[in-house]
Amino acid sequence: MEIGDLLDRCRAGDELAWEALVRRFQARVHGLALLYLGDREEARDCAQDVFVRVYRHLDDCREAEGFLPWLLRITRNAAIDRQRRHRARPSGRSVPLEEASSIAAPGPDPADELARTRRRDRVRAALDRLGSLNREIVILKEIQGLSFESVAGMLGIPVGTAKSRSNRARLELARMLAGPSGDGPGETGEGRS
Repeated sequence: MEIGDLLDRCRAGDELAWEALVRRFQARVHGLALLYLGDREEARDCAQDVFVRVYRHLDDCREAEGFLPWLLRITRNAAIDRQRRHRARPSGRSVPLEEASSIAAPGPDPADELARTRRRDRVRAALDRLGSLNREIVILKEIQGLSFESVAGMLGIPVGTAKSRSNRARLELARMLAGPSGDGPGETGEGRS
């Protein structure tokens, strides 16, 4: 179903259309929130907040082609708000030792998961070392796939600036990730022969 039709049905109160809309975009919203927040639970909570906001303000987005940038702008703002709140009053989440021993580790092979986690952490650490504007441009353009026009509008900068910053940021990111094995973020040298 086309996004325009889906949005029209959601505005008309169709619950199945709303569920389809959420399913269609939940991974992108969660992924973007995770890039900003770095914590899966926080990102999940943020994504829920985002969809509540979207539901309440569906009438604010009339053009189907403008929906994704609008959704990602709401996600970005919600994640930044959440970061600010946590800086103001950090939470102390912990799992009691008695409960920690009963937590199962479902999913893929632990060695494969560790390798993926290390790669993801290395990329995240490299992203964190970029300047904030360059980092946001990479996240919005390269990871979320927005157009330069959408990125520029969202960040309040000229399109040319978004393009040049994107190019510089990608080169800097590649340089950090391709650096000497002991020099790159997240590399410990463990497990190599």
